[in-house]
Amino acid sequence: MKRINPCYTLPVIFLFILTTSCQSPKELVYRDFKNLNIEKLGFGATTLKLDLIYYNPNNFKLQLKYTDLDIFIDNNYLGHSSQDYQITIPRLAEFTLPLQIDVAMESLLKNAMLSFLGKEVTVKITGKVKLGKANVYKTFPVNYEAKQRFSVF
Repeated sequence: MKRINPCYTLPVIFLFILTTSCQSPKELVYRDFKNLNIEKLGFGATTLKLDLIYYNPNNFKLQLKYTDLDIFIDNNYLGHSSQDYQITIPRLAEFTLPLQIDVAMESLLKNAMLSFLGKEVTVKITGKVKLGKANVYKTFPVNYEAKQRFSVF
């Protein structure tokens, strides 16, 4: 019986483990938002808080390190959100991402009228997030756009 030389077998096994364990993460899926609140109201700037609901389609946990996002309503700049996190995202599950948005008051008033009327608006979010696993992080671009109906009544 011929024996297999371990010098050839070990690199093949190592390469197999390396390629199967280092899958790049799939994009997180936006589901919904809730708990929209005005945290601070001022003449120059206003702070909004809301919770975004996402789904992690990956078969492994992720860690969210930070977000740096610009938010637009019907192509009008609404505000900016830049936050440091240490959130563990469960695998194959929904999770909540608390978001704080610094809004210019003129943008808030302009866009608030559309929401009072219950009009469907285009929400666009651009920027970047830093995600990783096992304390190895990578920055991913965010370019989300969808129709959303904000209704106060």
